[in-house]
Amino acid sequence: MGYTLGKSTIKTLSLWGLILSLVIFFTLLLAGGLEGMVCILLAMPLILCAVAIGVLIKYLLIKFGESSKKENLGKNALFPLCLFLAIGFGENQAMGDQKDEIEVKSSIVLPYSPMQVYNMIKSVDTLNAEKPFLMKLDLPVPQKCVLDEEKVGGIRTCYFEGGQIIERITALQKGKILKMDVIDYQLTGRKWLGFKEAIYLFEELESGETKMTRITTYTSKLYPRIYWESLEKIGIEQEHEYVFKNLEKDLKNAYHH
Repeated sequence: MGYTLGKSTIKTLSLWGLILSLVIFFTLLLAGGLEGMVCILLAMPLILCAVAIGVLIKYLLIKFGESSKKENLGKNALFPLCLFLAIGFGENQAMGDQKDEIEVKSSIVLPYSPMQVYNMIKSVDTLNAEKPFLMKLDLPVPQKCVLDEEKVGGIRTCYFEGGQIIERITALQKGKILKMDVIDYQLTGRKWLGFKEAIYLFEELESGETKMTRITTYTSKLYPRIYWESLEKIGIEQEHEYVFKNLEKDLKNAYHH
């Protein structure tokens, strides 16, 4: 689109055409449930950067090369499309099924015993706390987590607005560790993100308080990693923050602190 825009002699009309195309494209993604608002907003800088590169390339070709006064719209549209498809195919062949595996860790100190904290987090009837910024946009909001059996092999299902994550317990020491593998998940528009493992660690401090650490391990197919990894971590940290706020509220209500 940027390449075509850089060639056009009717700049205003081409610019409005570009904006309209992007609006229609993103609206279809949202309406079809293929992506969420957060993903679209985070991808926008990359899209605008790609458009700007296209404009720059065409500008340089016109300035330093030979250009025909008569524009060929079909050629102008076909060339960047073929280039885009070639780059996409090349990337898929080079990367194959390679996925980055990333660990995100968050901790909180609570004025309760490890067993009190463990019993409150292992299964949660209703999550209802102040939402972090990205959740107010479109980040999946957890609603409740249900544990069917409190033992290794037990299934814990966490329900979200628009999906769920199903976990199987792989290690359990009450008041010390709750470790789970993610065996299935359905979250709208997150096909590029894979969840691998969820861990809760409970450490009793000398003060009698408990330090609880939540570790989420996930995989991602998004590139460039230098851009996406920091944003992915922020999103998962905000999920952790929401769970922590709800946990604090539930503990306070249960133990009157």
